[in-house]
Amino acid sequence: MYYKFVKKGASMKIAISGKGGVGKTTIMALLAKLLQKRGKDVLLIDADPSPQMAQTLGIEDLGTIIPIADMKDLLVERSGKTEGSPFYNINPKVDDLMGKYMVEKDGIRLMVLGAIQTGDSGCACPENTVLRRLLTKLMLSPSQVVLLDMEAGVEHLGRGTIAKVDHLLIVVNPSKSSLRTAHKIKKLATDVRIPNISFIGNLVIDDGDKVFLTEGLGEPPIANFPDAPLIRKTEREGKPIISVADHFEEITATLLDALA
Repeated sequence: MYYKFVKKGASMKIAISGKGGVGKTTIMALLAKLLQKRGKDVLLIDADPSPQMAQTLGIEDLGTIIPIADMKDLLVERSGKTEGSPFYNINPKVDDLMGKYMVEKDGIRLMVLGAIQTGDSGCACPENTVLRRLLTKLMLSPSQVVLLDMEAGVEHLGRGTIAKVDHLLIVVNPSKSSLRTAHKIKKLATDVRIPNISFIGNLVIDDGDKVFLTEGLGEPPIANFPDAPLIRKTEREGKPIISVADHFEEITATLLDALA
């Protein structure tokens, strides 16, 4: 089924979420690598408040990559908000930002959005309007596979900013706290009418972990990634995790085929 999907050239919009530390960024990077290897035009969007995707992909000069969310002056200017005025532009211009702040590594394009937590006055509505507009533009690409690495938890879903996603992947570890978060995310994803929602197991050691996840989720994950010492070793050595992607190609292919 997947090869038929590639031949047709159709686009796919996939988002990933989960409790902090479950490994969603690693899994999304592995998925991006396999898609690129199979000939797809891949755009990764890092919308986490603490973006790590650039490091995971092995992009050099990390210090030069500033999340759009941290460009306060730019966001205020694009929002059209002036000091002392409650009004701002709800349809800001963002098209030029997509080319200006996008980086590429080994055929995978990356846009680091980040996420605004609050504004100086306690409200970040104008800045978030610009980010949401930019995210929407990126998600509307007719030909690319767009992969959205969301902030941990449910915040993006609560704001309804990913309603155009075709498939939401919820990464869950074999722990009760991770299961609770996964169920919350699924409920909110259902509320915003995301058409396809799937669970992915990570840090799975044995069949007992698989049974725990299946029973706790009420359905089996579409793929179970192992607890991988190789990934920890690679990260500790300061190497990009994407450099060991070939070691996880089989399980990543299982995930990709389930999405086709």
